[in-house]
Amino acid sequence: MGVTVLDHPLAAEAVATLRRAETGAVAFRAALARVSLLLAAEATRGLATRLETVATPLASASVPVLAGKPPCLVPVLRAGLAMLEPFQALLPESPVAHFGAWRDHDTLRPVEYYFRAPADLAERGAIVLDPMLATGGTAVAAVSRLRQAGATRVAVAAVIAAPEGLAALGAAHPETEILAAALDQGLDSRGYIVPGLGDAGDRAFATP
Repeated sequence: MGVTVLDHPLAAEAVATLRRAETGAVAFRAALARVSLLLAAEATRGLATRLETVATPLASASVPVLAGKPPCLVPVLRAGLAMLEPFQALLPESPVAHFGAWRDHDTLRPVEYYFRAPADLAERGAIVLDPMLATGGTAVAAVSRLRQAGATRVAVAAVIAAPEGLAALGAAHPETEILAAALDQGLDSRGYIVPGLGDAGDRAFATP
């Protein structure tokens, strides 16, 4: 398992805005979009390219362009939806799958309620979008479903990750690449990341 943590001042500034309790929904979504765009750039760093000759206004040039199908984007409902548009800005041709799960607050385990994905996952791979990698249960479930559906390459993009989530995902799917903007100290008794930023879905969509 590879873990990449963004080392960028704009990512750090966006995460600081997300952490502040007084940040309202509009500013929260804007900061989440900024850091998601940086995560998208990092998540796509290894995409395959091929050379193509193009005509400029002055001459011809051999330039690299993307080769093959772009990865499928997989927002985890519902918080992951707030990360989708920035990823689509860089990957406008990517199809979008959806994985829906709610967390049982007694067991802290995910309960899946929805999954739909394109049929050609084996040819394009997938990037799971979820602001918080806390216990890791939802990420493990999402990656498992994508692999069952044929994906051989899956990455997980999170804004904040906890050691427990990294360990759980690494144990279940050691081949999965993980990208995060920040690593926090751990989880509280309710399974929330500390210091974290609270419930990303509630804060993004103003539903406390």
